[in-house]
Amino acid sequence: MSIASLESLASDDAHLRERCVSSREVYRGHFLEVYRDEITLPDGGHTGREYMRHPGAVMIIPLLDDGRLVMERQFRYPLDRAMLEFPAGKLEPGEPGIVCGVRELFEETGFTAREWAYAGQLHNAIAYCDEHIQIWFARGLQAGERRLDAGEFLDVFAATSEELAGWVLDGRVTDAKTSIGLLWLQQWRAGAWPLTWRSARDFEVEAQQGDSAADGSGLSSDA
Repeated sequence: MSIASLESLASDDAHLRERCVSSREVYRGHFLEVYRDEITLPDGGHTGREYMRHPGAVMIIPLLDDGRLVMERQFRYPLDRAMLEFPAGKLEPGEPGIVCGVRELFEETGFTAREWAYAGQLHNAIAYCDEHIQIWFARGLQAGERRLDAGEFLDVFAATSEELAGWVLDGRVTDAKTSIGLLWLQQWRAGAWPLTWRSARDFEVEAQQGDSAADGSGLSSDA
């Protein structure tokens, strides 16, 4: 059986697009919004789509000087279990990713970082949610006293990338963002996916100037 390559497909995706006919908000919570839309399918048929809107988030991959990673163990109510994951937090409206990353790293772990690097963005639930998660690396860590939000409870621990890979393999780590973070870490350390390292202040200034530094795009890269 012959199968096409991506390059051989039509560049226009009009034959795949779904069109919104009507949209109705069915639930609004503290930060999640649930919608029910009526849509037109590419073949002219009609159906419904239910999905959530999310403000987005930032995940941080914190690197200790000895190469180990700073990670968290946190109970996740929908899964009724404690999960092993990288630090992460929700973006505030209009907030640059670097600002969110600096805040969440400090509040959850007590660490501040000398240098930061933007890796990319992931969508972790594309079938039913528009959540996007920015991936940031942090190094040159300095320990301090963390400041958890009210009602927030989590453990902080250090692990090697080899340990994390083993936990992904044996199923102890199933969090999608953490698995993608491990992939980025492995590729960067292998020299395949370069990162640009700058101070948090440099990223913030460029974001304020309207450059693409809020999400790291458009920056030159070095290892």
